[in-house]
Amino acid sequence: MRWLVTGGAGFIGSHVVDRLVERGDDVVVLDDLSSGRKEFLAHHLDAGRITLQVVDLTDFEATLPHFAGIDRVIHLAANPDIRLGTRVTDTDLRHGTIATYNVLESMRQHEVKGIAFASSSVVYGEGAPLPTPETHGPCIPISLYGASKAAGEGLIGAYVGTFGFRAWIFRFANIIGGRGTHGVIFDFIHKLVATPERLEVLGDGRQEKSYMLVEDCADAMLHVMEQTDAPLTLMNLGTQDTCSVRRIGEIVIEVMGLQAHMDYTGGDRGWAGDIPKARLAIERLLDTGFTLTCQSEEAVRHTANLLLKEIVG
Repeated sequence: MRWLVTGGAGFIGSHVVDRLVERGDDVVVLDDLSSGRKEFLAHHLDAGRITLQVVDLTDFEATLPHFAGIDRVIHLAANPDIRLGTRVTDTDLRHGTIATYNVLESMRQHEVKGIAFASSSVVYGEGAPLPTPETHGPCIPISLYGASKAAGEGLIGAYVGTFGFRAWIFRFANIIGGRGTHGVIFDFIHKLVATPERLEVLGDGRQEKSYMLVEDCADAMLHVMEQTDAPLTLMNLGTQDTCSVRRIGEIVIEVMGLQAHMDYTGGDRGWAGDIPKARLAIERLLDTGFTLTCQSEEAVRHTANLLLKEIVG
């Protein structure tokens, strides 16, 4: 099978590419390298196992030709930093909604019928029951990032209904692991390198979410795509528990061998648009026969060890 992976040089995307190459499939990666890194794919590029095209998905004419001869698309490209949307307010519109339309229309013109889409738990908005099932609605996001993911889901549903596409929409919990380039663990390590005696924590530290290891995320996506055959499959990807920001700080301090104290900026959330507490119901995922390798706290500790080596050496 010949796959096209948008955002394939990014954190999650590069792990998905690893899995596809291990299966012996052909892989084309589209990435503008704004947040993705070529070195994440270097082992495949050097061996000639994949093709990397540096493409801005907001440019339809530049995007369109690369979908010729593709069997299936995994669309992961997006603005990876939710907070950026509070400063540059068209970021998620361009790199989320418009880019997703360009991907879908390129698929339509080249008769590519299958797409997996990386959505997010943030589409559920605030006040959803915990754990949140896929049936919860209406979904009212409170961030521009969440709005762009909801819009992407809507566009995909429209292409399924109008043009006979087959789609898998995955609503991710917080995905963590090696090669991470942003997020709370990444930020904490950088802060502690700069000030080893003090860790600034946004909010009150009681924010509590699920954290899924990136390898589990990549494996779950491919597993679900093999196990389901509906025109449109909607599924949460996450773990069965949560971990607080305070506990993440404690783990990172311990992993780094420090005695730092935590200073909290206050408030119940880290930034405007942040959802303080999130946990996804994952019964649909488990019912497919998928098994997680670890839960949130173990994933956090594993990630802290990996990122410390990547950042500090």
